[in-house]
Order: sequence, then C-alpha cells, then structure tokens
Amino acid sequence: MIQDDIRRLKIEKNAVILAHYYQDAAVQDIADFVGDSLELSKIAAQTEAEIIVFCGVNFMAETAKILSPKKKVLLPVKEAKCPMAMMISADQLKQYKQAHPDRKIVCYVNSYADVKALSDVCVTSSNAEKILAAFGNEKVLYIPDKNLGRYLKYKYGYDIELWPGFCCIHNRLRTSLVREAKAKHPEALFLVHPEAPLEVVKLADYVGSTRGIIAYATASPAQEFIIGTEKGILHPLQKANPGKKFHILTPDLACFDMKLTTLDDVYHALRDETFEITVPEEIRKEAYRSLAKMLEMS
Repeated sequence: MIQDDIRRLKIEKNAVILAHYYQDAAVQDIADFVGDSLELSKIAAQTEAEIIVFCGVNFMAETAKILSPKKKVLLPVKEAKCPMAMMISADQLKQYKQAHPDRKIVCYVNSYADVKALSDVCVTSSNAEKILAAFGNEKVLYIPDKNLGRYLKYKYGYDIELWPGFCCIHNRLRTSLVREAKAKHPEALFLVHPEAPLEVVKLADYVGSTRGIIAYATASPAQEFIIGTEKGILHPLQKANPGKKFHILTPDLACFDMKLTTLDDVYHALRDETFEITVPEEIRKEAYRSLAKMLEMS
C-alpha cells in the first residue's frame, strides 16, 4: 500500500508530514499533524524532523520555511497556490506604504513572504481580534482579505482600510444559502469562517477559524451544524464528533488548489525531495519579524 511506502520513507528521511484541514481525507489521515497553516508551521519548527512535507498551498510551506530556515520544506504539488495571497504583491504594498505612511500594515497569514516582510504584524483568523485591539487607536490597512477585515471593522469600529482581496471559496457564500440551509435543518447551528461576506457572517451562531469551528462544534451540546467553510473540515469534524450531524452550506465549498494533493504526490515528494520551498534570507528575516510580533501579541 502507498501509505506503507510513505511511512517507510518518512522514517528513513526523518521527515514530518503536515496536512491542512482542507486537504482530502486520505491526505489528512497519512499526516503526522493536521491543522491550520500557522499552527502546523509552529509544530514543524518544534519537531526534530529534517524534512517538512507540507500538504497545503505554497504560502503555507513558505511560512514553515520562515519559521524553520534550517529544515528542508517540500510542497508535494508545485502548482498548489492561494488565489487570495496572489491578490496583493510586494510592489503594490510598497506603493501603498509610500502614499499612506501613517497606516500600520496588518497582514493576514494567507500571504506571501515578501508581503509579510513589508508588514508590521501578521494575524490569523483566530488571533486577529486580539492583535487589532492593540492597534485600536491607530490607522490600519488590513491585507489581503477584505471580508475578514470588514468583519473586524464592523465589530469594533476601528479605522481600517481594506485591501480588495478575498478567498474565492468563502466569498461566494450568500445569505440565501444560509436561509435555505436553516429552513432545511432548523435545529442546526450555523458555524462560519470570517472570510465569508459580512452579511453571511451576521447570520452565524459562531464565527471563527477552522480550528475554532472544530473546537466549538466539539464542545457544543448541539447535535447538528451547518458549516460555512471549505468542506475538507468535515473529515476532522466527523472524526471528533461521530454522533453529531454536519451539513456543508453548499457543495461548492471546495478549494481547487487544496484538493490537488494526492497520496501519490506525498510519496513522490518524500522519495525525490521535489518542489523544495526557499525564501531569500533578507526577506525571510523581515517576514519572521512580522510573524514573531504576532506570536508575541497573541
């Protein structure tokens, strides 16, 4: 079985396999750790492994490299990218900073290393509220996800400008889908990721990160949930809560890039050590600064 070959190579090469919650179930099941992107990168930095196989998209593998510069980081599928991360470039951000020197740059971790390097601090969907609270009296540009930024602006009234980026999966959610799902499952709670449009988020019983959604559903006495994030999360939700029911808001909640990675790709990445992720040291140091600031403030 290919799973046995992967496990053998992992031991031979002192490697660790990380898989994001949005990966296919088979890839999640072969991984040593499953989680969100930053959580996985922190885990990788703490392991004794010499090789990190990151089953996700390229900005996630970059983040692992930033935090673990001496380790070899492999991305099983070279083409696995994040469209939202591609919606802002370092050149665009430099131009903005020159025109708006009074704005602090708060950067969602779903971004590339050269953009992180130009930012004051990084955030995740689980710690953005706490970190932005520390900037409450300052002018902020939130990049690149307009939806998460708009949610925080709505909730706290901060002076936040929004970059016009978005997650192609979450941004397509509509209030009509939520109302239809609630009519079909009237006892279910609606749990949503804050990358969704604000009008959808306002209808939620809980708003949080992928990890937060899993934790909330697991702790809740409720037995039925409507899930408003990428459908790969259903696998860990069902594993952790075999007696509960989970309904994905729409079958369209599938990230093409996240679903590119297969067990064959993981095997070949380990065997051939292909698609190594590198980050120029001058960029890595500055990107590390913004990530370290986030960890300090979290």
